[in-house]
Amino acid sequence: MLEKVLPHAMLKAKPNLELKISTLKRDWAIFYDMLSRKDNSGFGWDDHRQMVVAEDALWNLHISIS
Repeated sequence: MLEKVLPHAMLKAKPNLELKISTLKRDWAIFYDMLSRKDNSGFGWDDHRQMVVAEDALWNLHISIS
């Protein structure tokens, strides 16, 4: 179907979808690990804002080691 819509783009649906799925799995694993550790690692979930929350120092540490 992709070939019919964009014949000269040389895009293949399967490799692009597989890459997207693997990226989503990796991102989900990071997110899950941040929230599910036994000590909760300082990260939490804010139901009102629908986002992960943590102290600034913890975010900076997480970014520096990632």
